[in-house]
Amino acid sequence: MTNTQEMIEATREKIIQKHMDAEVEKNAMTTVGTFSHPRYEVIPTGEVHDGDQAVESFLSEGMIAFPDFTFETHHIHHSKDAVIVETTFKGTHLGAWRGIPPTGKFVSYRMCNLFIFEGIELVCERINFDILTILTQLGIMRDINSTSGKLALFLSKPLTFIRAWIRQIL
Repeated sequence: MTNTQEMIEATREKIIQKHMDAEVEKNAMTTVGTFSHPRYEVIPTGEVHDGDQAVESFLSEGMIAFPDFTFETHHIHHSKDAVIVETTFKGTHLGAWRGIPPTGKFVSYRMCNLFIFEGIELVCERINFDILTILTQLGIMRDINSTSGKLALFLSKPLTFIRAWIRQIL
């Protein structure tokens, strides 16, 4: 690896650390300031938040909903135009989030976040996580493999459940 590449990677990591620290400190404006053009793409929901106000609003909602949230970083991987950060999000649901009133429940789920760069300029954070894990931990959904999850599926979609059960037997 060249010194130039090492410098680019080190600079990108500093930007990402400042970005994630600002999120944990609940400072949406500083987080937005780490981008040359703020943009979040939320893969599980298909949402795109583009521009200062949209990103600040998106971040603020999460910061209010999970006021004690933190990240535990597991791995950082560099590629040509991105840095991939594997992390665990941990926090207590104490405010409205995505239309869900506060449940008071603690969530802990893995994320894989792609920080997209143009050179050393952060231009997008693309976040990936399992929405079902979050909704299950919040008590909104049931684990489909549990007895109560199968019962809920049967009651809401009896034909789908019966067809699946028949296919499993045959």
